[in-house]
Amino acid sequence: MKLALFGGTFDPVHRGHLAIARAAADKFDLDVVYFVPADLPPHKGNRHLTEFQHRFAMLALATAGEERFVPSLLEADSGQPNYSIRTVRRLKSALNKSDTLYFLIGIDAFMEISTWKQPVQLLAECDFIVASRPGYALGDLVEALPEGVRPSGTMRQALQKQQASGTIALPTTRIHVLPDVKEAVSSTQIRAASGKSVRQLSRYVPASVAGYIKKEHLYISTATQREKTTVKDGKVLSFRQRSSGSVASS
Repeated sequence: MKLALFGGTFDPVHRGHLAIARAAADKFDLDVVYFVPADLPPHKGNRHLTEFQHRFAMLALATAGEERFVPSLLEADSGQPNYSIRTVRRLKSALNKSDTLYFLIGIDAFMEISTWKQPVQLLAECDFIVASRPGYALGDLVEALPEGVRPSGTMRQALQKQQASGTIALPTTRIHVLPDVKEAVSSTQIRAASGKSVRQLSRYVPASVAGYIKKEHLYISTATQREKTTVKDGKVLSFRQRSSGSVASS
């Protein structure tokens, strides 16, 4: 089987995420794309995140109609920062030797990969699929690589002005570039639309996710939330107590 690990905060999952996953699955003949929401993302600092159970519930709703898409609990209840190197190794330990794993990532996140935990070792674990967007060249991806993997100056110069597409073959890994995916959505747009109708919000997220956001009063100011909801904490979701150690949801 050919599988991809697609990580992130997914706060919330939106049409852009799904478009990237579909494009990658189609282009690389992926059998499964695991959507892995981070419980404690190490790079988000003090930024407030929506509770994990809400983010996972929205992922489950967004991927329900896609046979190839599986929401995963790989990084749930870890009690420590969710480093990608650990997640990849944990997933690989559950796969068959004949399986092929890819790491699916957006180009903005990839540009920071040299700051991740053990980036050289991470890149050696599997091939990467990087979803590009206008304005990036292959040279940008090469410059983002950590020193232990970054090619020589000659190769870097040759790639500097080439459009971000194709494959960069390195001694320990290959970086496959997924050309422009035409579905630009930002969390800012979603938060701005969260107070509007489900129909308007559905421009950015699947309708099922838009309905959930409205029902649970997510992505609105604290003051507005207090006015609009009287739901008690224990009533928010039936699966608040989630099991750890699962690769994917049942």
